Amino acid sequence: MDDGKPTEPKAKWWSRPTPGSGASAAPQEPSPVEDAVPASDVTAVSAGTEAAAEPAASVTAEPLPQAAKPLHEPDQYSTPPYGGPGPWAPAPPVQRPVRTPAHGTPVPPPYSGTNGAGIAAAPAQAPTPPAAFPPPLPQQAEGHQPQQPPTQQPLQQPQGQHQPQPHPQPHHPPSPQWLQYDPWGAPRQSLITNPGPPLATDAGKRRNRRGSVLVGALLLALVAGGIGGGIGAYIERNGGLTQIELDQDARDGGGRAPDSVAGIAASALPSVVTLHVSGSTESGTGTGFVLDNKGHILTNNHVVAPAGPSGEITVTFSGGETANAEVVGKDSGYDLAVVKVSGVSGLKPLPLGNSDNVRVGDPVVAIGAPFDLSNTVTSGIISAKDRPITAGGEKGDGSDISYVDALQTDAPINPGNSGGPLVDTDAHVIGINSAIRAADSGSTTEGGQAGSIGLGFAIPINQGKRVAEELINTGKATHPVIGVTLDMKYTGDGAKVGQRGADGKSSVTEGGPGAKAGIRPGDVITEVNGGRVHSGEELIVKIRSHRPGDRLDLKLTRGGKDLTMSLTLGSATGT
Repeated sequence: MDDGKPTEPKAKWWSRPTPGSGASAAPQEPSPVEDAVPASDVTAVSAGTEAAAEPAASVTAEPLPQAAKPLHEPDQYSTPPYGGPGPWAPAPPVQRPVRTPAHGTPVPPPYSGTNGAGIAAAPAQAPTPPAAFPPPLPQQAEGHQPQQPPTQQPLQQPQGQHQPQPHPQPHHPPSPQWLQYDPWGAPRQSLITNPGPPLATDAGKRRNRRGSVLVGALLLALVAGGIGGGIGAYIERNGGLTQIELDQDARDGGGRAPDSVAGIAASALPSVVTLHVSGSTESGTGTGFVLDNKGHILTNNHVVAPAGPSGEITVTFSGGETANAEVVGKDSGYDLAVVKVSGVSGLKPLPLGNSDNVRVGDPVVAIGAPFDLSNTVTSGIISAKDRPITAGGEKGDGSDISYVDALQTDAPINPGNSGGPLVDTDAHVIGINSAIRAADSGSTTEGGQAGSIGLGFAIPINQGKRVAEELINTGKATHPVIGVTLDMKYTGDGAKVGQRGADGKSSVTEGGPGAKAGIRPGDVITEVNGGRVHSGEELIVKIRSHRPGDRLDLKLTRGGKDLTMSLTLGSATGT
């Protein structure tokens, strides 16, 4: 609100006369915020004498109103806004700027004088401009006089009067440096980055292209999903896109030499069986081998002992077939037993060898079911011969103790191997695996669950053959005897004949083999057939290694004297 101030149109500071000019400067286009003057009441005037000479001067124009006097005297230092243009250039009219090309780069003719989007700017219209003032003159640098403005168009006549047509004026395109700018208009494209028609004209095409892009993206996703699913399924089924194949010997290896471990195992395994024994109070597992095609199988006595008189014995062959078996005969003194299966055909007996021909260092193979692992094959050598061992003795009266003049082997033997064959390189049986020496509990049979430490013992097959034949034929085995009772508590070297027998009678059986040879109570037997004897157990073992009726040469000491004598072994029925 301007209190006490003129209400005429306000002149802007850059429209004031420049010092030294003979005429008033043409006023600028009124500001949008100022009051507009009706075009019918205001006419344009020429700013100079040349405008008066135009033919349009014949038309009478109303006198122009006088310019309002400035409220302040012009500043003698020409300092805006009260003086003339000073060192600061006046603000140009609101216009559209155009990106200035690089130095020396000409503007392409199609874009010179355009609106920045490649479209030519509309030329100035001849009809009455919205304001009664001509366009402003370009500002000059400080200290220079402004040039005379170009010839203006004829003044506008009042409404209703006839006005002659003006001469067509040449079109002057707007300066490429300054174009009109509308801050509320639609955004324009850059001349340099994207010349061409305005983007607004392609709105429909953009929508169509956007829809096409969405459809294409959807189809691409479906195709990619299908391909990905197929690839995933292939990888899952085949283990990968690339399958690695390692080089391998294509040869089948051919056969194996009969005397190799593989050749021996292939020949002997069909004749080896696994026994599962269960009784009223205990059960066990062991091994056996086929003696003939009638179904007789040789094993250890301690393997079948858990069955008792009414237990059950099941035989499993190497091929997996099973059959029930019954005990034919057993002997605890030799730790041997024979069982028989019925209704089984195609049995393959395992050939028997000669244990007397075995030498220390000969290779051997042990076959069995250690810890119920059937068809297990181990190999080793004969470590020693004529090893006197005793096993059993759980009853406490000595009736179940077995005395064996054994073959020692380092082939691994474990609980479950008992009763299995120990074979030579010809796959012939030379022993029956029966006992192992354990590091924790000394000598033990399968009843002890200690593992092998490389000390295994087998009953020589020559002894096993004789006992097996007796058990098959009579159900019992005979034991060779000399007819004396030994003092088992004697700690000296040799086997000492006791003073009294178990029944209180003489330790030398009357009429027995010992009595006939001249043995007396208190004698110490030191050799049997040239072999040294160190204890009573060792003497029993050496005697048991012979048959009844065999003749033995003995050496003994009596009262400090060495004696030699011979005797013929008698026979006793085993248990």
